[in-house]
Amino acid sequence: MPRIDLDAYVAAHAHAWVRLDQLVRQRRRTGAEADELVDRYQQVATHLSVIRTSAPDGELVAHLSSLLGRARIAMLAARVPSWRGFARFFTARFPAALYELRWWWLGCLAGNVLVTAVMMIWLGHHPQVEQSLLSPEEVDQLVGNDFESYYSENAAGAFATRVWINNSWVSALCIALGILGVPVLWLLFQNIANLAIIGSIMIRHDRGELFWGLIIPHGLLELTCVFVAGGVGLRLFWSWIEPGHLSRAAALARAGRTAATVALGLAVCLLVSGVIEAFVTPSPLPTWARIAIGVLAELVFLGYVFVVGRAAVARGVTGDVAASLLEDRVATQA
Repeated sequence: MPRIDLDAYVAAHAHAWVRLDQLVRQRRRTGAEADELVDRYQQVATHLSVIRTSAPDGELVAHLSSLLGRARIAMLAARVPSWRGFARFFTARFPAALYELRWWWLGCLAGNVLVTAVMMIWLGHHPQVEQSLLSPEEVDQLVGNDFESYYSENAAGAFATRVWINNSWVSALCIALGILGVPVLWLLFQNIANLAIIGSIMIRHDRGELFWGLIIPHGLLELTCVFVAGGVGLRLFWSWIEPGHLSRAAALARAGRTAATVALGLAVCLLVSGVIEAFVTPSPLPTWARIAIGVLAELVFLGYVFVVGRAAVARGVTGDVAASLLEDRVATQA
């Protein structure tokens, strides 16, 4: 590469170096300034490469190298999740995603509740099906001991962790397999079939009060989360069946990013239901008190969606990770 006129080169590009230095020194940046920081970094890195190759000047090379080093640190710091970003996820991005996709998961919830009710009624009128699934001894063990002891036979902390991991895994599968459609329906059916079979057996053996008293406290929120995951998974499937004005790849990518937001948020909601299942469901509290706690948790979740989520959507917030990344660059600490 031919040599350049270093003085002319410095005069032509010094403004870019000064601007990068200004951006690095700022403790907070807007989204546009965060983007500019990246662009200026790449620009100055090119300048340094040119100077090293065609007009090496030790002092200038050292100055630009130091400037780029500080810029790298600033960009790295900008990508470290802040408490503000964490709070924004739960006060805006996650509830916005839930509200945007409400018709999908509300439809999933309603459909599953209806199918569960039909299955329980049908099984209650066909006791011979019960006999084909469990032996009389197994039924007696389930009704007399196993169902109730399941919630208290392990230490509460370990039980809460196990339940949380299991439910989070089921929800994650519903979302991850959503692109294929049918596996989501199969996972949901397995979930409600187990509930319907046990429920019909308990009710037919006059243990319905015990069944509902142990299921409702944690089950309302837990099953709602599973149905949310199922609805989001089905929306992911539909995004490439009917992409609208976008290409199939773009529609699938956008739906996938929103699904990732929901998956992360549901993990926290399922942690709450796991704690209720481990500490409230088997507690000595009266049945009405345990059910009240479950109903309250469900109402808080629905209020979170339809009050906080609706307000977030009205402000233009979405569950799309890509859009949120641009928003989260505002007021980033260097």
